[in-house]
Amino acid sequence: MKKQLLSAAFVILTLASCNNEGSAVNTVETMKTPQMEKFDKAFKSLGDPQNRPTEEEKKRNTSELSDRRKALLVPASKELIISTGVTEAELTRKTGGDMSQIIVWATQIYMQKSDEIRKNIKSDK
Repeated sequence: MKKQLLSAAFVILTLASCNNEGSAVNTVETMKTPQMEKFDKAFKSLGDPQNRPTEEEKKRNTSELSDRRKALLVPASKELIISTGVTEAELTRKTGGDMSQIIVWATQIYMQKSDEIRKNIKSDK
């Protein structure tokens, strides 16, 4: 689970900062849903000075996000999951309220939606 979360975070940050595709990236950005944009902003906010790992968190020497940092991602993650038609009750039942599971699930949805947008862009060309 820790490796999935770290990998998911890396992929999201890479996608968010990648500008290799020029106008295609701009089109992907403009086609994102509001929930996807909030999810992006939540991940980017981890780099804000007040949200960076504390010295104590760094000393733990783990690749997993601290609960404090996960809590920054959970609201946007839940919103993204619910935007797919999942109910709050179903979300709670499937994840047990575990922040890591919620973030991983939202990341999977984000990646799937991003892939769909890219495919639509390619088919329009």
